[in-house]
Amino acid sequence: MSTKVADHVLERLREWGVEHVFGYPGDGINGLLAAWGRAEDRPRFLQARHEEMAAFEAVGYAKFGGRLGVCVATSGPGAIHLLNGLYDAKLDHVPVLAIVGQTHRTAMGGSYQQEVDLHTLFKDVASDFVETVNVPEQLPNVLDRAIRTAYARRAPTAVIIPGDVQELDYSPPTHAFKMVPSSLDRSAWTAVPTEESLQRAAEVLNSGDKPAILIGQGAAGAQAEVQRIAELLGAGVAKALLGKDVLSDELPYVTGSIGLLGTRPSYELMRDCDTLLTIGSSFPYSQFLPDFGKARGVQIDIDPHMVGMRYPYEVNLVGDAKATLERLIPLLDEDRGREWYDTVCANVARWREVMERRARLSADPINPEYVARALDPLLPSDAIITSDSGSVANWYARHLTMRPGMRGSLSGTLATMGCGVPYAIGAKFAHPDRPAIALVGDGAMQMNGLSELITAAKYRDRWEDPRLVVGVWNNRDLNQVTWEMRAMGGAPSFLPSQELPDVHYAAFARSLGLTGVRVEKPEDVEAGWRAGLEADGPAVIEFLTDPAVPPIPPHATWEQMEATATSILKGDADRGSVIRQGFKAKVQEFLPGRGGK
Repeated sequence: MSTKVADHVLERLREWGVEHVFGYPGDGINGLLAAWGRAEDRPRFLQARHEEMAAFEAVGYAKFGGRLGVCVATSGPGAIHLLNGLYDAKLDHVPVLAIVGQTHRTAMGGSYQQEVDLHTLFKDVASDFVETVNVPEQLPNVLDRAIRTAYARRAPTAVIIPGDVQELDYSPPTHAFKMVPSSLDRSAWTAVPTEESLQRAAEVLNSGDKPAILIGQGAAGAQAEVQRIAELLGAGVAKALLGKDVLSDELPYVTGSIGLLGTRPSYELMRDCDTLLTIGSSFPYSQFLPDFGKARGVQIDIDPHMVGMRYPYEVNLVGDAKATLERLIPLLDEDRGREWYDTVCANVARWREVMERRARLSADPINPEYVARALDPLLPSDAIITSDSGSVANWYARHLTMRPGMRGSLSGTLATMGCGVPYAIGAKFAHPDRPAIALVGDGAMQMNGLSELITAAKYRDRWEDPRLVVGVWNNRDLNQVTWEMRAMGGAPSFLPSQELPDVHYAAFARSLGLTGVRVEKPEDVEAGWRAGLEADGPAVIEFLTDPAVPPIPPHATWEQMEATATSILKGDADRGSVIRQGFKAKVQEFLPGRGGK
């Protein structure tokens, strides 16, 4: 039997080391599906409940697996559904390949069923590479370039294959005019800045007495070097949300997250520092960085297109974080005073005490901060944690202590709802021997999470460690937007847009044969988490939480941090008044900040 184009697509994916493809079937990819049958499901086709979920699962797989995520969809509506997940990959710099079907070539231009201009559709989200395979000889070059570009640019790419092309006999490009041969190899490489630029960077960093470091996901391969330079400089280290798992929160000088969802110590670190070193981060909200002119700055980033933004850095070092820091560290002065370092560490210790007290405040029925706080000491050392967008991201950012070996991520730049559960599913296929925990609000759970529990139930036997725990904050409110409305306009929430139906998420999980626990009292929170972490398969732990607990912005004073929660939870103020009266103007100023690389 002859080899079809579709057969060669799967063969080439295998040669690139692709083991899993997330997707949903449709007649626009029937040729590929038939090839999967002939290939005995290699690479494995993993069926999501919706193409957007397939894209999110590919993103989660790539984020936590450190390798290419691949998703596949049919023409027309299937291709359209991929977009949100692919934009999440684009904005968070994640390598993902989308393989998409298309109407037969003979029907193109005829307003045929499911005919969509896919090049126009994908030209922004897959701007680094999108191409249609029109003849078999194109295939190896197009597919190889799509994969190589996704890795090199850390971006989504797209390959479009019309249905009739999938079923053509495959023939490789020949050694001839207007043929484009291809090859598989992708050798490792490392970029480093020039010695002159390193010397200039060292001069800036040596000049300061109050150094601050900001790290993002681009510093993930340089944990030891980041720790070394922080201790050498006596610097505090703040983390963009996508860099939350780069450095252990147990280190006394790690101030935690930055931005609207960040910590008070990170806010003070940026407010008071005189030098700033940013490593592997394009954190976009400059209002959370030092005032212009107050601090001298150095940036390290591997992407020359991303340097020089956000802050007026004096030196922009283009290079791999690890290799660059290895060359920079020997150029730095070692004799430093301890006063700044001691202040940073004291602020971190105070923050931890304040957050512990806030989490212990009573609420009706459960304080949402306590739900996250109670999980923190129970997390396994190899846990993979995903967070959805919404108020739950505040509790993820502020209450979970990242320790060595743990991983965590969320939709940092797109801040899309509905990614938490599919991220965790993707992570389980990347690391089937590790537990995954998804932190999800009830709005995101109703949007996407419930349907993807079906996917978790379908594939639970594929995972060596069967634990996938979904914690749901059930407050019947789209809480993050509710607080934004109160802070921006001083108005109560608009119930027709904000109020959610009361769904029994744990009961739905049980209907699928999964573990489901509904927690209605504070004294049962820890037991609920333990039940999920001790389950022999996926579990949903649903917590009934109080929507009146405000996500206090980091620029609130230490006293406001405590007093606001206390006042509201005691019923001494309505749910918006303290924010409106105390620091409404500040909240308005900083509301656009949500996270970032």
